[in-house]
Amino acid sequence: QASHRNFCCTTRYHVAKEINLASYHIAKLICIAGDCHSAMNMAATLDCPVIFFCRNNGYAISTSTSEQYRGDGIASRGIGYGIPAIRFDGNDLFAVYNVTEAARRMAVEGQRPVILEAMTYRVGHHSTSDDSTAYRSVDEVHYWDNVDTPISRIKLYLSEKGWWDEQAEKEFRGEVRKEILKSFQEAENTKLPNPLWIFDDTWDDIPIHLEDQKRELIKHLGEYGSHYNLENYEPMK
Repeated sequence: QASHRNFCCTTRYHVAKEINLASYHIAKLICIAGDCHSAMNMAATLDCPVIFFCRNNGYAISTSTSEQYRGDGIASRGIGYGIPAIRFDGNDLFAVYNVTEAARRMAVEGQRPVILEAMTYRVGHHSTSDDSTAYRSVDEVHYWDNVDTPISRIKLYLSEKGWWDEQAEKEFRGEVRKEILKSFQEAENTKLPNPLWIFDDTWDDIPIHLEDQKRELIKHLGEYGSHYNLENYEPMK
């Protein structure tokens, strides 16, 4: 992963070893960063079987796509890189499945990268500190949340097929609510992870600078642990 902070937060990397295929799931903001350009260019020149799956949801925090680039989205860049690209309706469950399946086949059989751009919309705020009403209208959000939402669309499809109805919806929501409340209760009664685990879950052999930081944390908690409610955490080992 690149050093770009948002890239680390919004990128998922998956490798299917049995078919030698890698896939990157990235937000469209990352596609304007230099790291993404380098990755796509190298994948093209080295004929890497990689799927670059871009989720274009219209915004990067408060910045709309019209202020992020002047070109025609992300898929159009495939021409410049020499990479086949597909843009599709990211709110269509079947389109997402069929396009991804086709891209997988192209990448594996052709041993080459593929760019996918799923056009969708971010209904919620970017984060708990973000108030999206400051840069977009309530009517805009309401449309995408009630009319063109993927959940409503697949629900309508299932209902028309006779596979779903309001009674099933009511029962399902009730069951899910019970499961969520049960999970909340279990989580609240579970101790927080051992603080030292932050050093143990990234590297096979911990680098020297992290070993130093780990020792500093152990020393600090040994002296000032009473200020951190350590009884709420699993024991440090």
